[in-house]
Amino acid sequence: MTSRPESARAGRPATMSDVAARARVSRALVSIVFRDQPGASQATRERVRQAARELGYAPDQRARLLSRRRSGLLGVQFAVEHPFHGELVEALYTAAEARGYELALSAVAPSRDEERAVASLLAYRCEALILLGPTAPDGRLDALGQQVPLVVVARNLRTEQAEVVRTDDEDGARQATQHLLALGHTRIVQVDGGGAPGSAERRRGYRAAMERAGLATQVRVLTGGPTERDGLDAFVRLAAEPADPQGPRRPSAVVAFNDRCALGVLQAATQAGLQVPTDLSVVGYDDSRMATLPWVDLTTVRQDVAELATLAVARAVARIEGPPGAASLLTPPRLVVRGSTGPVPRPA
Repeated sequence: MTSRPESARAGRPATMSDVAARARVSRALVSIVFRDQPGASQATRERVRQAARELGYAPDQRARLLSRRRSGLLGVQFAVEHPFHGELVEALYTAAEARGYELALSAVAPSRDEERAVASLLAYRCEALILLGPTAPDGRLDALGQQVPLVVVARNLRTEQAEVVRTDDEDGARQATQHLLALGHTRIVQVDGGGAPGSAERRRGYRAAMERAGLATQVRVLTGGPTERDGLDAFVRLAAEPADPQGPRRPSAVVAFNDRCALGVLQAATQAGLQVPTDLSVVGYDDSRMATLPWVDLTTVRQDVAELATLAVARAVARIEGPPGAASLLTPPRLVVRGSTGPVPRPA
């Protein structure tokens, strides 16, 4: 049996020198083989690769990229508070690996703003940045796009300095509202996302569906936000309003900005003694994992996470490897019906 190199026996990872010793060739020749450069016969190439397999050696792709003044990194900014961002990050890993890139992550948190998150990614020498739902002003994103290839995900942005990949949020909110209308609901309110990315588009979709159904006078948008607390507070304010002398004005259905906001609405409804969906139907947005939990069972609008990630990475790579350009790509949303919506309550 051929003895293993001393380095391998010592327990450290095999090196190019170990492969050279096993294959009985020079280290320079091993380098030629793994760089696919001319200068080695086919038999030598096969012997070197066989030695590498026996030793478990794999070329350091990052080192190769660095030698070409490249990092092979795509920087991703995400918000730790948004479960949907976590699902996007998971899909981005798969999409980046398929393209031969790695991810560098930088989180936005209550104690860490977007500017600091981006600065960290730039310090890592990322070849492109992918920002998930950024809230920075358009001008700042324009400036960043002039500095580094930039892809913005889940936010509508009009700029020549960045690629944009997002779901058609207007259509998604329209689908949610039309679903409730088809169930007989007319007193439908929307708890929006405040200033969160996508909120304006989802407001337009809700209004368009209500107006098309001849319910323009019934349109009502409550200021909310992307968190459970935002949804809860919005519904508590609504429930505290005085009764309408003309008749019951309590809504029979709510279209929430996202799944987290919808969870807050569900909590507030339960605290008010309402049963879902018997007394109140609720629709979320994102189809995050929490929406599928049996005790939530939330009707929601699904964003295609895998497609968003694939497109984002593709546009980042295109911007790295090709001439500057800008594209705005929309992915279609899809309504997922579960147990939080039902027919309009019958009058007592």
